[in-house]
Order: sequence, then C-alpha cells, then structure tokens
Amino acid sequence: AKAVTAAKTTATQASATTYANNLDGWIKQSLAIMGKAGIPGSYDGIYRNVMRESSGNPQAINNWDSNAAAGIPSKGLLQVIDPTFQAYHVAGTSMDPYDPVANITAACNYAADKYGSIDNVNGAY
Repeated sequence: AKAVTAAKTTATQASATTYANNLDGWIKQSLAIMGKAGIPGSYDGIYRNVMRESSGNPQAINNWDSNAAAGIPSKGLLQVIDPTFQAYHVAGTSMDPYDPVANITAACNYAADKYGSIDNVNGAY
C-alpha cells in the first residue's frame, strides 16, 4: 500500500510543477506545453531567438518596421504580430501576446509550421 501512496504523491508533485517568473522559467514552461502539443524546439533555439528579437523583454514592441506601419506591430519576447499570434495561439496559454509563455509558445508553433522548428530560425522570421 505504501508504494501506491508514494506513486500518487509523486504524480501529484509532478503535475504541480512551478516555474520561475523569468526568462529561464518562461522558456521551460513553454517547452513543457510544446512537448504536450507536439511542437518541436529546444531551450537553446528559443533563447537565441528571444535574445535577438527582444533582449528578453516581454514588453518589447517594434513601432518602426513595415508591420508597425501597417498597424500590426511585433510584440513580446519573440516579436509576434497579432494575426500570427492569434493563428498560432496554443490552447491553455494566455490570449495576451505580451504574456511571455503564450508569446514563446505561439511563436514556436508558427516557426514549426514555417521552418520546421524555432531551432531553424536564425534571423527575422
């Protein structure tokens, strides 16, 4: 009976994973969601692209490029425009494009569709 109790405790602990409210935690939480949704990508691929796109600032917004001129500025950690965020949003994440986990997960879903994985993105996408 003790083995059954221990197994239940372990399962409960595993499902209650918490993540740090920082770039490391956001990436790890996104990777967990991506794993369940079958979206490819690695920590290093996400981190590299986040640093290029926003320097890790979840409130980053591009107000000067062609997307901004068209009224749909790129937003968040991976600089996603609203129509792309909405099209590639992953269920269970926030509908706010500035939400770090939602932004990473949607961007990785988009990158998987267009490039095979965020790991294959090495410039503006």
